Amino acid sequence: MNAFIDSLFRGDSAMSSLQGFMLQGGPVLWCLLAVVALFWLFVIERWLFLFVSYPKLRTGWLNAWNERHEHISWYAHAIREGWLSEARISLFHNLNIIKVLVSLCPMLGLLGTVTGMISVFDAMSYQGNDDVELMASGIALATLPTMAGMVAALVGIFVHARLVKACQLRSFNLERSLRSEA
Repeated sequence: MNAFIDSLFRGDSAMSSLQGFMLQGGPVLWCLLAVVALFWLFVIERWLFLFVSYPKLRTGWLNAWNERHEHISWYAHAIREGWLSEARISLFHNLNIIKVLVSLCPMLGLLGTVTGMISVFDAMSYQGNDDVELMASGIALATLPTMAGMVAALVGIFVHARLVKACQLRSFNLERSLRSEA
């Protein structure tokens, strides 16, 4: 217990745990970390767009629509549809990339499983199968990326679904706001 308290005061506990986890998981875990970091960059960009940029765009479209004197003609409907299309494109931008990154996570986890098991079998072929410590490290190399990939994918699926729902809601609300009075 004293060692745990000492490591907390030194401040290196979290960093050394993360580094130990990454080293135990092997090179595939580093690739998974890069994919997850890229995923979160895209997610943050989408949330910033939804809460900072999109309200300004929406206000501009609504003001331009309300300044029009007529909303019934074919030309007015074409302008409205153009703005709605532009809104949908900007709202759903990068969501497919986020979806691809989420689907990469379990695949990288499985790649970690395969490479870890290959290292276990490779070690067993060179040193025999009586070195339990060597087998345990290889099995850890196989299971950690799998677990990390599955956890990242589960979180990613939830976040992606929330983003899609938020974009669909904003698109629907804009369409309803720009509906013609006729």
